Amino acid sequence: MPATLTPEMIDAYQRDGAVLVPGLFAEEVEQLREGVARNMETPGPYAAENLKPGETGRFFDDYCNWQRIPEFEAALRHSAAAEVAAGLMQSETAQLFHDHVLVKEPGTSKATPWHSDGPYYFVSGRQNVSFWSPLDPVSTATLRLVAGSHLWDPPVLPTRWLNEDAFYPDPEAYRPVPDPDAEGMRVLEWEMQPGDAVAFNFNTLHGARGNDSPTRRRAFSARFVGDDARYVTRPGPTSPPFPDHGMQEGQRLREDWFPVLHPRAA
Repeated sequence: MPATLTPEMIDAYQRDGAVLVPGLFAEEVEQLREGVARNMETPGPYAAENLKPGETGRFFDDYCNWQRIPEFEAALRHSAAAEVAAGLMQSETAQLFHDHVLVKEPGTSKATPWHSDGPYYFVSGRQNVSFWSPLDPVSTATLRLVAGSHLWDPPVLPTRWLNEDAFYPDPEAYRPVPDPDAEGMRVLEWEMQPGDAVAFNFNTLHGARGNDSPTRRRAFSARFVGDDARYVTRPGPTSPPFPDHGMQEGQRLREDWFPVLHPRAA
């Protein structure tokens, strides 16, 4: 068991679908900041600006860049993230799914909408984990998560962030996106230091506050799947789309695109 992981943290993760992992990327903070700067200077094909005309600030995100940004690959391969992921998932293996960068500049009032990641993905399985790690101190622009929502069936409707319409053509197959504050749900959030990480299940409902602080909020996410992960088809293109992958329903994810980082190769 990694030194940063305790049985209580594993229990909390399995029960609530989210737990704080202090200092998970503490040694990689400067490296990841350099990677985010490189990412913003040369965005990838999935980069997006998430504000409507007239909204203040800047909300940039991009994903699936670890193969072209060496700082991301080094942090993913050499940090404790994969080992901690395996422990939280209760899995023998931890396979990298993808990375994600989210940056809210000062004065970005827009909140990240409530959503669950799992329905956007082409992977099924109970064993999965996302790490959300701020690269700046976070006290107000925090990640917020609904405890226990990873166990909901059916899962929450995936929507597009800008126009908020349904991501797939069969919205009746999902539960409507709730308003956790208005409905009195138990919402988890933590003040965090650079390199801390929130670990949460792909199906955990989550969002984030806007950034009304005088400093930017850069966050790096890493997503892993475990032993039971299998490729599944969805009613439409997934996000990330990963075109031309060649996988079939029920197969494990191909390891040349999604490397197994725990246990580490000899």
